[in-house]
Amino acid sequence: MERRLSVATHWGSFVAVVDSGRLVRIEPRDDDPAPSPIGPGMVTAADDGARVLRPAVRKGWLDGLPRANDTARGADAFVEVSWDDALTLVSEELRRVREQHGDSAVFGGSYGWASAGAFHNAQGQLHRFLALGGGYTDSRNTYSTAALEVVLPHVIGGHPWSYQSRMPMWDEIAEHCEFVVAFGGLALKNSQINPGGLARHRTRDLQRRCRAAGVRFVNVSPIRADTAGFLDAEWLPVVPNTDTAAMLGIAHTMLVNGWHDEDFLRRCCVGFDRFAAYLLGEADGVPKDADWAARITGIGRDALTGLARRLTERRSLVMVNYAVQRADHGEQPIWMSVVLAAMAGSMGRPGCGWGAGYATMDATGVAPGRPFVASVPAVPNPVADFIPVARIADALLHPGRTIDYDGRRLTLPELRLVYWCGGNPFHHHQDLHRLTRAWQTPDTVVVHEAWWNTTAKFADIVLPVATGLERDDFAAGFSDPHLVAMPKVREPAGESRTDHHVFAALAARLGYEREFTQGRSESAWVRHLYEETRAALGDGAALPDFDEFWRTSAAELPALTGPFPGDFGALRSDPGRFPLPTPSGRIEIFSEEIDSFGYDDCAGHPTWFEPAEWLGGDLADRFPLHLISNQPASRLHSQYDNGGHSLASKIHGREPVTINPSDAASRGIENGTVVRVHNDRGSCLAGAVLSDDVMPGVVQLSTGAWWDPVRPGTSGTLDRHGNPNSLTADRPCSRLSQGPSALSALVDVEVHDGPLPEVRAFTPPRLER
Repeated sequence: MERRLSVATHWGSFVAVVDSGRLVRIEPRDDDPAPSPIGPGMVTAADDGARVLRPAVRKGWLDGLPRANDTARGADAFVEVSWDDALTLVSEELRRVREQHGDSAVFGGSYGWASAGAFHNAQGQLHRFLALGGGYTDSRNTYSTAALEVVLPHVIGGHPWSYQSRMPMWDEIAEHCEFVVAFGGLALKNSQINPGGLARHRTRDLQRRCRAAGVRFVNVSPIRADTAGFLDAEWLPVVPNTDTAAMLGIAHTMLVNGWHDEDFLRRCCVGFDRFAAYLLGEADGVPKDADWAARITGIGRDALTGLARRLTERRSLVMVNYAVQRADHGEQPIWMSVVLAAMAGSMGRPGCGWGAGYATMDATGVAPGRPFVASVPAVPNPVADFIPVARIADALLHPGRTIDYDGRRLTLPELRLVYWCGGNPFHHHQDLHRLTRAWQTPDTVVVHEAWWNTTAKFADIVLPVATGLERDDFAAGFSDPHLVAMPKVREPAGESRTDHHVFAALAARLGYEREFTQGRSESAWVRHLYEETRAALGDGAALPDFDEFWRTSAAELPALTGPFPGDFGALRSDPGRFPLPTPSGRIEIFSEEIDSFGYDDCAGHPTWFEPAEWLGGDLADRFPLHLISNQPASRLHSQYDNGGHSLASKIHGREPVTINPSDAASRGIENGTVVRVHNDRGSCLAGAVLSDDVMPGVVQLSTGAWWDPVRPGTSGTLDRHGNPNSLTADRPCSRLSQGPSALSALVDVEVHDGPLPEVRAFTPPRLER
C-alpha cells in the first residue's frame, strides 16, 4: 500500500510516495509555485550502484603500505569491514594522532550541505564530536562568499551575513524602485535552493511582481540567461572579472557631472575625498572615466554613461551577485558596488540602494530573516587554529608556512588526520590536481558518505551514512518562515547509519558518549529541538506542540520586522543617532583599517587590479576563452549529480559546456560534439551546447560533475566527466580574504579526437571482503 510522506530538502519540499518500504517517486507539493526538478530525480540515486553499503578501508592504508603507485589515495582498492572494526580503527587513529601530534593535527572538514535537517546537520554533528574530544583545526568562511564575508564587515560593519536583513526585499523593490542594475545577473536557476530547507519557492513570482510594477532591469554579465526572460532585462555583456572597472567608469561619470549624492556621501560615509582622487587619476595619472572602463570591460562608453544617468535620476538599486567575488581581487566589486550605490542617491531609501546575492538562493530578498530555530548545540572548540576555507591544499602541502588573512598572520597547522563529513572537497576546491597532491600528505582521511563520489574514493576509511530521506528531522531554511517535518521515508540502504549514530558510537569508545548524546536518542533530540524552538518563540508564536506539528508536516514562524541593526535608512535619517558598526559609524569608502594592513593586492578603497587570468592579459594569446564555472541548474553543487535530473542533462554522459556559435564555428564544434576543455593545469571532456546566451570569448561549464580522472592521483590527467575545477587555479582572491578565485581561469576548447573513454564517475572502486 502506498504511503505519502512530507520530504524537505535544500531544493524545496516534496511528497515522497513509498510502497512497501520502497521509494516509488517524489512529487512536487501543490502549494509550491515553482518546484525544483531536482527533487523527483532523487529517486534514481536512492539505490543506485554508487551507494556505499558497508564500511570500507583503503587496502594500502589497512596494510600499512606507503602512499605510492596503486596504494595512492584515489587509485586503490577498498576492503569492506564490519562496523565494529571500522569504529575501532577510527577511534584508535583519532587517539593516536591527538596523543602524538596534538589536537590541532585533526582537521574537521565539512561544508554542511549534507542534509536540510536541524538535527542531522553534518557539520554541526562533526564539530560537536571533535570539540568534545579535545578540539580540531577549523575552517573560516565559505567557498561561495569568502571575499564578501571578509570585506563587508569593514565597509558596512556587522556580522558577515547581516547585510541580508539590511537590503531591500523583493516586495519593497516592486513598490518603490524604478531601476535595477544587476552585476553578475539574477540567475533564477540558483533560487531553487535554500540552506536548511525550503517550504515553497517564491523568488520567481516576486521577480514577476517587480516587472509588472514597471521596474526596469539591466543585466551586466557575460551570460544573457543570468536574468529570466520575463524580466525583459537589457543585457550588457561584460568581459569577465572587469565589473569593478565598469563600476569605476560609472562612478567617474557621476562625479564629473555632479550627479552624485553629495549630502549622503558627506553625512553617512567616510573617505570619499580620497576615493574621488583615485577616480580622477590624481595619483596615478589615469582617470577612471567611461572611455577607460570601456576599453577594459567591452561595454561601450555611451552605455556606461547611460547607466550613470539612470542610476542617479531614478529610484535605483545596485545589485551584485556572489559570482563576481569568486575571482582575483574579488573583494573589489563587492566594495565598489556599495560605493556606487552610495553615490547614486538612493541608498537608504525604501526598496532602493544596495544589495548582494539576490536570486542566489530562495531566501535572499524574500524575507529579512527568521526567528531563532534550535539546532544541534555547538561546543566551544578548544583549538584556536583555523585556516581560510579555500586554503586546505596549502595547509596540507606547506605546514608551518605563514599567510596573511584580514590583518592577521596565520601559521598553517600540520594536519595529520582529515575528518570530512557532509561535503565534497573534490567538487568545490580549485585545481583538483593540486588538491590530489596535497591529499596524499595526511596520515589518515576519514569520510562519511552515502555514495562513492570522488571524495569517498580518495579516503582511507569510508563510513556509509543515511541520506536525508532515511532519518527523522525537521527543516528550517535560511530566512524561510516555516518549519517542515522530515519523517524518515525509508530505511537506510545497506548498513548505513546516521552521522549522529556513528559519532555517538565513536564517542563511546573515546569516553564521552554521555556528553555527546546528553542521554537522548535521535528521535528525542528532534523533539527536544522543536520544543526548544517553540519555547524560545513564546506563546505569541502559537506553534503547535510537536505531535501536532509532526502530523500536519509544517508550522509557520512569526515574521521578523525591522528596522534591523545597521539599517541604511536609519543611517540616512540620522547618522549620529543610528551609526553603523564600523570604526567611523559610517560607510567606509576608505577603510583606514584595511589600508593599515599594507596589502599590495587590496588597497584602502575600491581599486581596479588586473586579474592574473583574463581576456585582456597576455595568457589569452594561448588560452583565448574565459571559463565561467557557475552553479548548476540540475543539482545543488555536486549533490545528486547521480540523480535523474542531472543525468538527463548530460551529453554522451558528460557535463554540458556552453559556447558562443562564433567560437564554436572557428573550432569545428557543433551541438552535441564532445570537446576537450584544457589549459596548463588540466583538461576535461564535456558536451558542447551552442548558444549566443554566452558572449564571444566565454565558455560556461557548471560546477558539480563528479570528478572522474583517467589516472587518479596523476597530476594533470584527463577528467572524463566535465568538472571545471580540473582547470581552475587554486589562487586566493587577495591577502585580505584568501578566498577562492575560481572564476579567473582561461582555457581553450577543441573537438575531442579519438575514442571516448567510459565515464566511471558513478562506479564504485574495487571492493574486497
